[in-house]
Amino acid sequence: MSEVPAAFWQGVEQFNQGEFYACHDTLETIWLEAVGPQRNFYQGILQIAVGIYHLSNANARGAMVLLGEGVGRLRSYEPDYAGVAVSPLIEQSLDLLETVQQADSEAIARLADRLRPDAPDPLPVPKVLCQPDR
Repeated sequence: MSEVPAAFWQGVEQFNQGEFYACHDTLETIWLEAVGPQRNFYQGILQIAVGIYHLSNANARGAMVLLGEGVGRLRSYEPDYAGVAVSPLIEQSLDLLETVQQADSEAIARLADRLRPDAPDPLPVPKVLCQPDR
């Protein structure tokens, strides 16, 4: 695998800080330029970020589609790839996907509220965990 661009780590930081739209913008730039296996890897993380962003806007369908597609793209990179612990990201994303799938429209609105930065009971969301040697 070729060198991971610095912008990727910026996107990871944005993801982990809950800045999912900014993460999308950052990762989309490198995804569009990537070739080979890195391309699907970047796209998988990007799709999970956008799925969470959709959930923050109470868009359950968008959240389910993109969380599912992101997980699907990342499966071939387990357990880790490019300094990222992929398996925990997939597991956490599947947990969130299941929560969304089981929620009715009122529950989706409550989940979206729990994604606000000032939420008193924040919704647990996936994190991109880096390998110790990163």
